[in-house]
Amino acid sequence: LCGMPKMNFGNQPRDGGFFVIKEDEYRDIIAKEPSLKKWLHPYIGADEFIKGKKRWCLWLKHASPMDIISSKILSEKVEAVRQFRLSSKAKTTNGYAKVPKLFAQITQPDDVDYLIIPSVSSERRRYVPIGFATSDIISSNAVQIVPDATLYHFGVMTSNVHMAWMRAVCGRLKSDYRYSKEIVYNTFPWPQPTEVQRNKIEQTAQAILNARALYPDCSFADMYGEKMYLFPELLKAHQDNDRAVMQAYGFSIKDMTESKCVTELMKLYQELTTQ
Repeated sequence: LCGMPKMNFGNQPRDGGFFVIKEDEYRDIIAKEPSLKKWLHPYIGADEFIKGKKRWCLWLKHASPMDIISSKILSEKVEAVRQFRLSSKAKTTNGYAKVPKLFAQITQPDDVDYLIIPSVSSERRRYVPIGFATSDIISSNAVQIVPDATLYHFGVMTSNVHMAWMRAVCGRLKSDYRYSKEIVYNTFPWPQPTEVQRNKIEQTAQAILNARALYPDCSFADMYGEKMYLFPELLKAHQDNDRAVMQAYGFSIKDMTESKCVTELMKLYQELTTQ
């Protein structure tokens, strides 16, 4: 509604599991063919992003035919993907057999950092963990991504205002939040901040990233769980960011409940859709 950067699903492999590499296989591949390390990229879905789990994938977008032919492992992997796609009952999957070295659907930005939003997150979290990733980290289709997102976009999206909107309109997987671009992101009425307010949101957004960096041994599941109070710097950074975003909307900080916040956002939504 407000002309923000486009949100997409992450990359969809549709590969039968042959491109996705777990830790033990990663070590095995590197031991057998060390030169393949350049084709192995960190692979991040919701679990990897929130819980800090590790997976890799074979990302062969820029690999030449000779790169694949000269490697026993790559040749076998690509052929296995081709056979998997050919054997599928889905016509679209069959079609991707023509490009067996590639993921079926590619949204990965080249040389641009992007914002990650898990598609599913626990309802016990006040804030859905959101963060930046570099372009060499390949996103899976278990997350949403926003290339070209700035600190301002991150600040607004990680705020209590956006979280209130998300809780009100998102779908659910059992009781967990299911964040979608169509229902949550594309419909969200963004504020119209002054330059001073925008700068303040950028500052508070950076403070959140700085506070997270104080706990390198902790995952987002640790930091954003029911014991978030054990991370006072992070909690304060979020509270400061919440205030900065609310001020950009002109919302009262003292008596704005979540239900009142959603009511005001719905009014803005109606105005935008009427226009």
